[in-house]
This record gives sequence, C-alpha cells and structure tokens, in this order.
Amino acid sequence: MANKTKRAIVTGGTRGIGRAIVRELAARSCCGVLFSDVAFIYNSCDECADEIQKEVGTLDTKIYAFKADASSFEDAQATIEEAIKDLGGVDILVNNAGITRDNLLLRMTEKEFDDVIDINLKSVFNYTKAVLKPMIQQRYGRIINIASVVGLIGNAGQANYAASKAGVIGFTKSTAREVASRGITVNAVAPGFIETDMTAKLNEKQREALINTIPMSRLGTPEDVAKVVGFLSSDEAAYITGQVIAVDGGMTM
Repeated sequence: MANKTKRAIVTGGTRGIGRAIVRELAARSCCGVLFSDVAFIYNSCDECADEIQKEVGTLDTKIYAFKADASSFEDAQATIEEAIKDLGGVDILVNNAGITRDNLLLRMTEKEFDDVIDINLKSVFNYTKAVLKPMIQQRYGRIINIASVVGLIGNAGQANYAASKAGVIGFTKSTAREVASRGITVNAVAPGFIETDMTAKLNEKQREALINTIPMSRLGTPEDVAKVVGFLSSDEAAYITGQVIAVDGGMTM
C-alpha cells in the first residue's frame, strides 16, 4: 500500500478538530507525503460542509461530503457503502464525531447521558464495523479514534463525556488486538484542551485557571491534533497500534 492513493473517511469533519484533520489529510496529499482522497461525514451544518469542500477542493485531492446521523447504525452502514463507491475503497477511518452535554451528575438527565454516549461512543462502533470487512479483505487499514484526556482523568460536570471517551479508549485497544494480524492498526488520540467552539465558551477567569493546569501554558490548536492523526494515518506508523497518544501540552504527564 505504500505507493497507492489512500482513501480516508473522517466523521464530524466540518468543525474544529475534524475540520483540521480533513485539511491535514488533504494537505499531505498535495505535498506528496500521503496521497489521499478524503470523504467527511457531518450531521447539521450544510454551509460548513460547502465551505470546507471549496477550501480543500483547491488542493490536489478529491473531497466528498456525506450528511448522516453518526449515532445511527443504519446511516453509518449506508454512508460508508456510498463513500467507498465514490473513493474506490477505504484505507483510513478517523472517528471524530462528538458532542458535549455538560452537567453535574445530580442534575444530568437520562437524555443528556444517552445523547453523548450515542454520538461519542456508539458512532465509533458504527463506523468501525462498517469499514472492517473491506480493510480485512485488502489486509490494510488505519483507524484513528478521537478520545480525550477527560477519558483518562475524568472531569467534574462531564460524567457522560468522560464515560464516552473512556469507552472509546477501551474500544480502541480491544479492536486493535482483534485486527492486528490483518495489517490494520487502531489507535486513539486524546486531545487536551483545544482552541475550539467548546473552549471559546469559557470566560477569562475559567480560561486562566485552565491554562494554569497545562505545563506548556497554552491551549492546543486543532492543527496540533490533526498532525498526530496524519502521522498515525501514514505508513510511518505501521508498527504502532492499540495506543493512546495524549495531545495535551503535558497536562496528563
């Protein structure tokens, strides 16, 4: 597979980290580091999807957009089938779709818990299961799951989110063991606090307190995460599987 065009699918690809990952894979294609065509999956923002298609479409790569509910098993199967038809196959899957519904556990509703588990964890099952057969048949694949440092250390007010991301980590390790002999690697990236729409909601006092917990004294950027995903997607990472790489400025060291 070293010289073939790589076909990548990214869930949650229109905002923040997901958008940066789509750009990173496309940029690697145009720079000859990793030749890849990219399909991204999104749920709600048609305008965002149009923007990224126009932006990435200027690079030397093919870009496809698919609208689907990440929590739906049926949607995932149908979307992956359609994406594989357009791309001609799939070599890389990045499971990035995610939401937050923060609340203290005493106040958290069942719906707030279920929604986060369905999008953040069940979607990883949905899309991974959908790509496994074609990856096994070609004896090659790169699966990268976006977890979170919250899945490693927990966080008050995020019992649902922490549970979902801890689940992603367990899922990553188990799946990696199952498919390692088939030429497929499965790894997780655990971002710390990153400059996204989620952290933009913090007030100045909250932001300062947060930065004080990070040895590098800054929030990360979506590009910091995307570059690690790009590496794990490449043949340079062929002997890395079942790992969780924290991109957190040293917060969890």
